[in-house]
Amino acid sequence: MTLIRTKVYKTLRLTALTFALMSLSQLSTIALGQETPIQAIDSQEIQEPDSTKTPSGSFIIDAEVQYKATDSIDFDLATQKTYLYGNAEVSYQEVLLKAHTIVLDMDSSTALAYGTVDSVGNETGLPVFTDPSGEYTMRRMKYNFKTEKAIIEHIVTEQGEGFVVGSKAKKIEDNSYCMKNAKYTTCDHHDHPHFYLNLTKAKVIPGKKTITGPAYLVVEDVKLPIVVPFAMIPTTSSYSSGFLFPSYRDEQERGFGLTDGGYYWAASDYFDFMVKGDIFTNGSWAIRTGSNYKVRYKYSGRFNFQYITNIFSEKDLPDYRKTKDMAINWTHRQDAKANPYQTFSASVNFSTSSFDQNNINNLYNPANNDISTNTKRSSISYGKRWAGKPYNFSANLLHSQNSRDTTIDLTLPDLTFTVNRFYPFKKKDKVGTKENMLEKISVSYTGNMKNYVHAKESELGVDGDSFITQWKNGAKHSIPVAMNLKFLKHFTVTPSFNYTERWYLSKVEQGYDEETNSVVNTDTITGFNRVYDYSLSAGTSTKIYTFFTPWRKLFGNKVDKIRHVATPSVSMSYRPDFSDPSYGYYDWFEYYDEERDEIVRHDYSYYQNSLYGTPGSGKSGSMSVSLGNTLEMKVKSDKDTTGFKKLKILESLNFSTSHNFLADSLKWQPVNMTGRTKLFGTNVNFGARFDPYAIDTTSTGQPIRVNESVLSQQGKLLRLESANLSFGLNFGSDTFKKKDKKNTTTDPNDIEDDPNALPPDPLNNQEFDPQAAFKGSNASFVEGDDGYAKFEIPWNISLNYSFRLSKGTFNKSKMDYDFKVTSDINLNGNVSLTPKWRINFSSGYSFDLNEIAHTNIGISRDLHCWSMNFNLVPVGRYKSYFFTIRVNSSMLQDLKYEKRNHPRDNGNFY
Repeated sequence: MTLIRTKVYKTLRLTALTFALMSLSQLSTIALGQETPIQAIDSQEIQEPDSTKTPSGSFIIDAEVQYKATDSIDFDLATQKTYLYGNAEVSYQEVLLKAHTIVLDMDSSTALAYGTVDSVGNETGLPVFTDPSGEYTMRRMKYNFKTEKAIIEHIVTEQGEGFVVGSKAKKIEDNSYCMKNAKYTTCDHHDHPHFYLNLTKAKVIPGKKTITGPAYLVVEDVKLPIVVPFAMIPTTSSYSSGFLFPSYRDEQERGFGLTDGGYYWAASDYFDFMVKGDIFTNGSWAIRTGSNYKVRYKYSGRFNFQYITNIFSEKDLPDYRKTKDMAINWTHRQDAKANPYQTFSASVNFSTSSFDQNNINNLYNPANNDISTNTKRSSISYGKRWAGKPYNFSANLLHSQNSRDTTIDLTLPDLTFTVNRFYPFKKKDKVGTKENMLEKISVSYTGNMKNYVHAKESELGVDGDSFITQWKNGAKHSIPVAMNLKFLKHFTVTPSFNYTERWYLSKVEQGYDEETNSVVNTDTITGFNRVYDYSLSAGTSTKIYTFFTPWRKLFGNKVDKIRHVATPSVSMSYRPDFSDPSYGYYDWFEYYDEERDEIVRHDYSYYQNSLYGTPGSGKSGSMSVSLGNTLEMKVKSDKDTTGFKKLKILESLNFSTSHNFLADSLKWQPVNMTGRTKLFGTNVNFGARFDPYAIDTTSTGQPIRVNESVLSQQGKLLRLESANLSFGLNFGSDTFKKKDKKNTTTDPNDIEDDPNALPPDPLNNQEFDPQAAFKGSNASFVEGDDGYAKFEIPWNISLNYSFRLSKGTFNKSKMDYDFKVTSDINLNGNVSLTPKWRINFSSGYSFDLNEIAHTNIGISRDLHCWSMNFNLVPVGRYKSYFFTIRVNSSMLQDLKYEKRNHPRDNGNFY
């Protein structure tokens, strides 16, 4: 037998006619040496074909076959087979077959594909079969182009989140695969998976589902007595509806239970819906619903609703109680490209005050701070602006609640309409840049309308009576008129006139109750009330720069200059006395005070407890003074011998106060101080409030500010009222890592230090290097200068501290308040002992309460296709532990083992 052999490096296209002509040619000897010219052919060896017979070897198919190989292609005319060597490819219609070696049999219309073994004994060039149903890797395959059937040895196919590995398989014409003793796993170690479901008989319908007969679980080659008689594994690429199997729970307080069982509905490509529930033997139950929605380039969001009923103890026992809690969470985001002139967003986090204490499903989640958080807030916002116009409109629904005292603040709605600053007297067709006084006048407008309530959760009402008695509502209009004037080149003077008008639907009259000896509200008069005020003001500010040259003996030559920037500002304002009877905003009455034994006059405003307050009483001619300071240092750069860099010593230090010239007493307001700086890369914020006046007591012993300076009474310039300090530290292994200044480039051949990276697959890499594979699997071990492994343990710690000094009880002996100190510290951190081991923790301590805050310690281990987690709450009300080992894939989320000590089993849980 003689072969025609040639070196091929391009794609050859052979049609059905080409195959037919080759089969008709009865060439007994045509020899062609490798990379040599074609030799002469003896004409006697050529036989004339019989035109009356149809050649048995004709390869009649429906479309052209394209094939190529990088090594060589051999044609065997006697057997009508074509041998392709080296990265061989054969494509027919929508079918593509790749392998190291492919044998085309033109007589039977089949293709046989298999790989080879390299010099180190590793298989390479294994067949890869691709059709519309997907891509499949195997060791050996025989495929029939006519029937589209195939016999396969060791097939590997990815279906959904998992892999189906079969030792023997048969492909049938409908593109499904029948297998025996197949493996279904989510582990990508196909030859030796860490775990798998052994499918005794299975049928794989690519892209849809895998159906199996009896199957059992195998973990690390150990057969476990976990058997299912049959199963259907969905493998669709799109999400689909289905039941959610519950988890078993055993608690001392609620008994046996099933949790998180329900149904998931894949409604459409735009939204889905899920409902889950819990049930326990003592009667406790819960229901949870959730939905995700998204319209591309428009909006997306998520909605969740939870309702939980918990029963504690037994009926007729003194500690029996039943709680009902609910929670609503909703987030909505509008795509920035959807509408540049209208926006809508929502962030709703509403629940009953005891929900977080009774719902502990997220107890072990370090990112969940609901247990230690007392305040929740929600907002739903709509905004609109008009193109080319200065108008803006916004509508908000706001919510805030405190779970500690069960109070709720609701604002339904909060509407705001604004007109941006405009210059009504500015000429449109102006010549030149000089402006007159009128052209510098600017006007703006802000209109706001609210409906607000502050009440206990149990007392909140939404009926008509509650709307009048509980809810505060009204509207407010503000029109500022201002102008900017330059003064002495370095000053900017800003005179302004401010007009404010309030609209209320009711006013409240007060009186004295002799039974309770207190001032009470006597009547609420409904009706439209217009309340306005106005004021005049003028202010100026400038900047003062001061430069210091540091003492060289102390600072050396490294520090070049120190710059201090002071920003003083002064403003004067005038406001008339709106308590004058002509305005009709204030009233008064007299009553007899038995303790003081005198007639006391009580002045009050009809609107003092209204939503936007009331105009001030008494004339006010005040001067407000503030001083801002920054301190910077100019030092020589270590990187550039001729350059400098600026370092901020003090980012801000601000003082402010005011003086009312028209007040009859207590003309000075307290001095406020705020500051911010940075130490060792940490932001430090501080502040304080000082009062210039002393304190005395009334006849009843109540402390009161008196018109006497604290300097004359106690010899101090100011009296400290409150102070605060806060800072946060964030440091880790990268903080103390020494940077290699000499080697700043990265070798492209270096293996990336990725703890999640897998070693190269020798079955799919012809240039596989065992040494490189070893280095890749231990990428975290970097070789040091001494040739030994250089160990690195990434870690990070975040520490936040806050200190607050406030008024406590009044001390008559020193005629001042005793200070109440509140301070706490929060600590969070994580450490990766190895690329697979990780420890995280969160805790805190309250110094004023002398107790440890909620503490959580978590240990996790990456087991490749599995994960192991251990969470511990060592102290406190939620003292417990939770251990779980589970498969990473969401498809097999119920394949897990859990062990826990439930916090409800603690005697001090409630």
